[in-house]
Amino acid sequence: MSETTKKYTNGEITVIWKPDACAHSRLCWTQLNEVFKPKERPWVQMEGAATDRIIEQVNKCPSGALSFVYNEEQEAGESRVDAESIVEVTPNGPLLIYGNLTVRHPDGREEKKFKTTALCRCGGSANKPYCDGTHRKNGFEG
Repeated sequence: MSETTKKYTNGEITVIWKPDACAHSRLCWTQLNEVFKPKERPWVQMEGAATDRIIEQVNKCPSGALSFVYNEEQEAGESRVDAESIVEVTPNGPLLIYGNLTVRHPDGREEKKFKTTALCRCGGSANKPYCDGTHRKNGFEG
């Protein structure tokens, strides 16, 4: 299965959006609507804020659908974060894992994840093991 990826750049960084992984938390556009405009195309308008503010907001993405790379690191093939791994249990929501990790699937396939990854706790996600926001619809409490 092919995963859709969209990229938006301001010359300094490139924001990467994976719509199939998006949990629709709305944090991006409710907290930085100068850049993230879901009713417009393109919906990510990098000229709307300074690079450091965009990075700050992208790092809040609970599903990891939004990420970024510094353009010079992307050219060098680097994308890892230098951070301690932290697991946060969100009330009535996913497990948020911050840091670098490898997800090993039952078929042996491995995915490298960097920054923030949201894992489903409710069992209803159509994108397991990742959260797709279904917990809000199925009344998950935990």
